[in-house]
Amino acid sequence: MKKFFLLLILSSSIIAAQEKGNSKLSGLLFADSKITLDNAIDTATMKADMSMEGRKSPFLAAAMSFVVPGAGEFYSGSYIKSAVFVAVEATAITIGLIYNKKGDDQTNVFQDYANKHWSVARYAKWTIANAEKINSGVDPTQYNVFDNSGNVNWHELNRLENDLGSYYSHRLAYFGEQQYYEMIGKYPQFNPGWEEFGDDPNKPYTYGDALVPQFHEYSVMRGKANDFYNVASKAVIVIVANHFISAIDAAWTVGRHNKNLEVSAQLKKFELGYTTLYYPQLNLQYSF
Repeated sequence: MKKFFLLLILSSSIIAAQEKGNSKLSGLLFADSKITLDNAIDTATMKADMSMEGRKSPFLAAAMSFVVPGAGEFYSGSYIKSAVFVAVEATAITIGLIYNKKGDDQTNVFQDYANKHWSVARYAKWTIANAEKINSGVDPTQYNVFDNSGNVNWHELNRLENDLGSYYSHRLAYFGEQQYYEMIGKYPQFNPGWEEFGDDPNKPYTYGDALVPQFHEYSVMRGKANDFYNVASKAVIVIVANHFISAIDAAWTVGRHNKNLEVSAQLKKFELGYTTLYYPQLNLQYSF
């Protein structure tokens, strides 16, 4: 029985060598054993190389997920986590686009409101009429706030605001600028420019007096637009964070995959008389 078993092993080695087609057996036991050994070593090397294909690159996985969150997890075979990162990305992008659009629409609303109800000419006339009351050292006739066509000279208005001192804490930004629309609904010095304040440039007003309702309404409109933009900004932060987190997780997941994948290739040794025969064996183990 023992001899039959050894002959069976030898036959298997010989058959493997013959199937490979690279060597022909001579019929001599010693020579054929050497041929079988060479073929067995080649087979073991081939199988070991093939088994290494199961290993994955953490760097590649991280790069893939940094570009497209979830791609590295998909590459590593972690399909559930891949779906989670893709879902987070899609949700954050959708929310960002929606709320950025809401912010743009609301911006158009409050800017239209300001263009209809706040007048730089009304504000400038009140400023000129009350300049000496605000600062007795300022002569308003020395400032060409209005040109010959009745249009406001922004440079001269800003110069007057600057010379009036601390009462005028800010210089009105040019019409249409983001700061222009922010200032007129944020700082009390611009209250006289609202339609509800009236066109009487001699109407008394000082800091601490009640602001007109339009000032408050406009502030609420601007605040709503800012809230929309804040949500969109947070969505952008989530998108950026999702890329970094997915990249780190993908590298870690591939590292776990490679650690759990254990491959060993070895040659089994058999003694047949005076001849030593080798039989290739490949062990593949995956830990769950």
